[in-house]
Order: sequence, then structure tokens, then C-alpha cells
Amino acid sequence: MNILIIGATGGTGRQLVSQAIDRGYFVTAFVRNTDRLKFKDKNLKIVEGNVLDINSLIEASKNQDAVLCALGHKRWFYPNNVLSTGTGNIITAMQANGVKRLICETSLGLGNSFGKMGIYYTFFVIPFILPLYFWDKRKQESIIRNCNLDWTIVRPGALNNKKARGIYKEGPGIGNYFITVRISRADVANFMLNQIDNKKYYHSTPGLSW
Repeated sequence: MNILIIGATGGTGRQLVSQAIDRGYFVTAFVRNTDRLKFKDKNLKIVEGNVLDINSLIEASKNQDAVLCALGHKRWFYPNNVLSTGTGNIITAMQANGVKRLICETSLGLGNSFGKMGIYYTFFVIPFILPLYFWDKRKQESIIRNCNLDWTIVRPGALNNKKARGIYKEGPGIGNYFITVRISRADVANFMLNQIDNKKYYHSTPGLSW
């Protein structure tokens, strides 16, 4: 199976690349700077491009069976639409090439999981530190929900770089209104890869936490 990973140099993206290779997938890693992904394998192709450039996405998504999006950025304090516009371009590129399966990482605290990141994130981090970032994530989710692809939006709790446990909570209702729920990027990648040929969460927004 051929899979395209968007955001392959981020924390979750690197885990997706490594674990997908271990599972025997043929991986295309879409990155802005090829020097940032120090990973080599006979089943890995690294493609340089930008999610704001629709042509580079159309080329990268040719002959793919699924697209996994772990798109992110660190321009948290500046208004931008990288996530929403970039995801819209990903969807357009997939449609142009007949690719149907899209799995995208966003976050708990969005949509019907509002408040489920706990008091600290709900009343401090999201409204005071990440309001613009989450505003763009909301637009990103809306674009996905209104497309005609076989999509799954994965909403993890607060992310860390600990080792994968392989055991985690998943599905609707995940999170906590009081304490911050967490999960490793390694386990998020594990869950996302498990969804490639699994229809359980088609057109839904499962939460994810330890």
C-alpha cells in the first residue's frame, strides 16, 4: 500500500514515517525542507513541497492509497490559515487523483469535544496562548467534514514524546473536563496507521488519550 504523509518532519509525522516503514508501507513523506528528515529506507520517498502550493500536492498524491495529515506549525501568535487552506489543498489534490482515504490529526477541545482538554487548556492555554491556532484548526475540521472523502479526524489529548504504550483510550467521549489528558505522539501515529483500512471511524472524530 502506498501512503502519503503530510507534515512528516513534525513530532507525529516522524513517528508516522518510522512506524509506516516498519509496517511495510511504501511511504511518500511530504516536507517543506528535505534536510529536516534524516531518515532513509528503500520504501521511503521524500518529496519537497508546500501545502499552500496545490500543484506540488497533486504531484505527491498521485498513485497513493491513503493520505495521513499531521500538519502543524509554530506560528501560534500570528493570524494564518496554513492548516485550513493547506488541508483544503490536500483534499483538492486527493480528489484530482481519485484518492479517497484521509486521516487527519487535530486536537481534543474542538467541536463536540470542547472542554475535554481539562481546565488548564480550556481556560488558559487555548484562549490565551493558542486562540489563533485553534481558530484555524476549527476551520480545518470544517473543511474535512464537508468533503466527499472517506475521512477520519483524530483528536488526541496533550502530546508528549514518550514511548508508545500501545494501549490507549479511543472514540467519542474521550477527555476530561478537569484534568489534562495526555498521549504520546508515538501512540497517535499507531492509531492513525491502524485506521488506514479500518472503516470503524469513517466520517467521525474519535478522541485519543491514555
